[in-house]
Amino acid sequence: MSDLWNLSGKTAVVFGLANKRSIAWGIAQRLHEAGARLAICYQNERMKAEAEGLITELVGAEGFQCDVSSDAEIEALFAQLKQRYGKLDVVVHAVAYAPAEDLRGDFLDTSREGFRIAHDVSVYSLIAVTRAAAPLMTEGGSVITLTYFGAEKVVPHYNVMGVAKASLEATVRYLASSAGPMGIRVNAISAGPIKTLAARGVGALGDMLKAHAEKAPLRRNVDQIEVGGAALWLASSLSSAVTGETIYVDCGYNIMGF
Repeated sequence: MSDLWNLSGKTAVVFGLANKRSIAWGIAQRLHEAGARLAICYQNERMKAEAEGLITELVGAEGFQCDVSSDAEIEALFAQLKQRYGKLDVVVHAVAYAPAEDLRGDFLDTSREGFRIAHDVSVYSLIAVTRAAAPLMTEGGSVITLTYFGAEKVVPHYNVMGVAKASLEATVRYLASSAGPMGIRVNAISAGPIKTLAARGVGALGDMLKAHAEKAPLRRNVDQIEVGGAALWLASSLSSAVTGETIYVDCGYNIMGF
């Protein structure tokens, strides 16, 4: 393996593992193949069994519980990570959530609480985990989050999550500017639709997948491992001058007019 891709001696924290369909799982697999030590985080006790069953497949990876909507849990997690690993090199933020009723209804009917929750969990958490990670990224590092084309164009049923993703992409740029002097890069991957646990909350997911496969230049949909490949590039020294960007991994769908 080229040293440019080699993550041996690097430690990566991956947030958002729910099951084998998770984008976080595709990313974790690629980072593991490149030699990174992995700390993989799941949300709560309910998700623990399935998440830890997957984590054991990656030799040397360890599981940690953290609800990123809780500052106390984030603080406790990074205290554990500091004690366990000393320093961090990569943070993967694959977390998003909005109440189902605010995804399936009319956008005009978005509730104040649904708007708050979507932005708290899907956007503010990126700021919170980056702030907690920064003191441990003593040699610089890479922060990677996940977005979607619904941040730029109206996607039926995506509703408040589209607005949250637009906020997330702006947050990436501001964080990149803020963390840049510390040698920390912050980027987003805009993945095409994938049948994840979170995506099942979006109405008409099947129609979305069909439309993407028909219109994308590659005439197919993307999978988690392909997103993982882009994340590996962003985690590696090959992307050392890239920050504040949104990288599309969607088989080219975003370039099409209609």
